[in-house]
Amino acid sequence: MLLAYLRQLKAQGKTHLAVSDDARQTLRKLYRGELSLRREPDASQPQEEAMNPAQAPADSTPGTAAPLPEATPHAPQPVPTGETAEEKLASLREQAESWPPALELGSLRKRMVFATGNPTADLVLVGEAPGFQEEKQGEPFVGPAGEKLNQILKAMGLSREAVYISNICKFRPAMPGQTTNNRKPRPEEMEACLPFVRAELEIIRPKVVVALGATAAQGLLESTESVGKLRGNWHQFTGIPLRVTYHPSYLLHSDENALGEKRKVWEDMLAVMEKLELPITDKQRGYFQRKK
Repeated sequence: MLLAYLRQLKAQGKTHLAVSDDARQTLRKLYRGELSLRREPDASQPQEEAMNPAQAPADSTPGTAAPLPEATPHAPQPVPTGETAEEKLASLREQAESWPPALELGSLRKRMVFATGNPTADLVLVGEAPGFQEEKQGEPFVGPAGEKLNQILKAMGLSREAVYISNICKFRPAMPGQTTNNRKPRPEEMEACLPFVRAELEIIRPKVVVALGATAAQGLLESTESVGKLRGNWHQFTGIPLRVTYHPSYLLHSDENALGEKRKVWEDMLAVMEKLELPITDKQRGYFQRKK
């Protein structure tokens, strides 16, 4: 009925519709697939008394004007194909290579860097976007940040091959005169690639997701909070427990009070290990503690 209402407004020559902030949030969740337009009938009211959206005045909603969307039921979504998790992820990778919502932005480089790791992993780690080294090698988290991540996993008793590693943006963000320099992805760039992260997690169904760094955390949680405020608690993404921690590259550049920052990351990883029901030794619990 909503689409019929929007089509009717377009037929009447209207090009914009007033949308409140609350409505914008709802539309954003619809785009992400977190809400459905389907609604159960209210048994407490006769059906003929239900509100008909087509009867609502076009300018009755306060707020800023927003363009009417095209009359399509859903934003483009990747469709995984295949029988096994590995086959489905491979089909997503193929679709991501030429994903129009990302490439049509014109602000991302052309080479896609998808993900790596175990398609049936209990733990999925999500970073922000590929950088120079990742684009060059075609794999997320390589170079110094990748080595630091490997060290963290090893301290947890895990290998890189045992987990699944992805990025919230599948293409390296472009810059004028770009060589080895990188930048964070913008919200619209993350938004264009987020359907793939969602599809990956639907296929893998891990027990825990870890957001590595502020950009990944803010993109997955639709938050503007810093890592410092988001870490230390459990969140959810598509119904999966999510933990936020600092990006491995942050540890590479935090010389001052480095031990304390490493301890914060390790406390986050201890919480992840407990959630995964992994064995934790006294030695592991004592990592990066200041000696008295």
